[in-house]
Amino acid sequence: MSSNVLLLRAPSRDGPAPDKYEASFSALGYRPISIPVLETVLVNLSHLREVIREGPQMRGLGGVIVTSARACEAWRAVVEELARESITDTNWSDTPFYVVGEATAAALVAIRQEIPSSNNLAPRDIRGSAEGGTSEKLAHFILKDLPSGRNSTLLYLTGDKNRDLLPNILKDGGVELRSLQVYGTTGTSRFPEDLEDALQASPPVAKWWIVYFAPSAADFVTPTLRKHFTLSASNGKALCDAPHAHLAAIGPTTSAFLRDNLNLVVDVISPKPTPEALAEAIQRFDSS
Repeated sequence: MSSNVLLLRAPSRDGPAPDKYEASFSALGYRPISIPVLETVLVNLSHLREVIREGPQMRGLGGVIVTSARACEAWRAVVEELARESITDTNWSDTPFYVVGEATAAALVAIRQEIPSSNNLAPRDIRGSAEGGTSEKLAHFILKDLPSGRNSTLLYLTGDKNRDLLPNILKDGGVELRSLQVYGTTGTSRFPEDLEDALQASPPVAKWWIVYFAPSAADFVTPTLRKHFTLSASNGKALCDAPHAHLAAIGPTTSAFLRDNLNLVVDVISPKPTPEALAEAIQRFDSS
């Protein structure tokens, strides 16, 4: 009997291709179920437009840090608007864009592929996708990558919930950050209903997995999940009498939040923030 894997994220559709997380779990014999948990709103786009329009030299920037697909969406929205206005005299093509993970890098590459080649507003020099994986690793990569003599002032595109780890590491290394919030997140009101529908449509299984992708989502959905599942607390006591679910986190930041803030035991932490690494980590746990 296959295991259900509840993915606490909206599925990503790239044309007819299936969601990569769902495909990775299906390939290993699991039954993935994706449920959106957060709604994202882009903010401060007029400010970002000014930054992009003026360019890195006028703004005194030596690079851009992008740590989420939502920040990529903000850059895309502004670049597409400026492209329609035929703004092509500003050049970002030589500016390094530092990213966490391959998914964020792919989102930036997609902007470059969809914007005319004559337009220099789309990111072209994308770094850190393989060396990063976490904000801490990316920060250390940036410190190694920035050569002496290059402008060490970086634009940091953020959301409304950010840890201080990356900024603190860079600050200690002599890098100045200019943070700009470009998106905000809130829990979707449909989550309890969507979860109920998914559970009713799911066949009986021997095991459930719940995968957390962000601390903000974890804080929002866990009270609802506790009504349907037994989630093991770090003191060893079950939180309810419902069927037990194993927990997985996409990375150490989310895992630490589950442990320290929600008092939950995380069975698997993905070694990399990729669909394949996550699915294989859970399979290894089940096999052992």
